[in-house]
Amino acid sequence: MSAAPPVGVLALQGNVPEHLDALRACGADPRPVRRPEELGQVEGLVLPGGESTTLSKLLVTFDLLEPLRARLAEGMPAFGSCAGMILLAREAIDARPDQRQLGALDIVVRRNAFGRQVQSFEADLAVTGIRGGPVRAVFIRAPWVESVGRGVEVLARVPGSVAGPASGKVVAVRQGPVMATAFHPEQTGDARLHDLFLRRVREHAS
Repeated sequence: MSAAPPVGVLALQGNVPEHLDALRACGADPRPVRRPEELGQVEGLVLPGGESTTLSKLLVTFDLLEPLRARLAEGMPAFGSCAGMILLAREAIDARPDQRQLGALDIVVRRNAFGRQVQSFEADLAVTGIRGGPVRAVFIRAPWVESVGRGVEVLARVPGSVAGPASGKVVAVRQGPVMATAFHPEQTGDARLHDLFLRRVREHAS
C-alpha cells in the first residue's frame, strides 16, 4: 500500500476539483478518471454530484460503465455524493427508463427528492464514524434513500428538527467498501467524510 494511495474522481461532470482538493488534504494521490485505463490505476473512486442521467450516458460514451461495474464487483472502494449516490444504488425512483445503475449499494433512492419537495437547503448532521461534531450538509436537488437492504449501514439521517417530508430521511449509507451521501461534502471545506472513505481505501489496499 502506498503512503498516498491513488484515488480517482470520476471527471465527467460535477464538482471534480473540489473532490480532488479534499482527497489531497486527506493524504491521497487524487487523479481525475475519464478513461478505462485511468480507472485501472486507482485504488478507490469518488463519484461526484451532477446530473445522474447525463452521468449514466457519459459512462457509456467513455466506455467506463462495464469496467466500473467490474471494479465495484471486485470490491473497489467507492464514494458517491448526490448523483453519485443515485448511480451506485440498486434502484432509482423517478429516474429515466434508460438510466444505468451500478448496483453497488442495496438501496432504493428517490431522485431529486429534495429538489422537488423541500428545495435546496443545509443542515447539521450527526454522521456515524465522524468525530469532532456534526457535519454541515449541503443538499442541492438531492436524492434521499427510500429503503435499505440487509447489510447496508445507515450513517446519517436528516434531523427530526427539520420539518416536512425530509425529516428523518436517510441521507448517508455504507455497505462494505462503498459509501454514499445525498449531500455535497466537497462544498464545505470539511474533508472528514473523504477521510472516512480514504480509511476504507487504505484498509482495502493493505
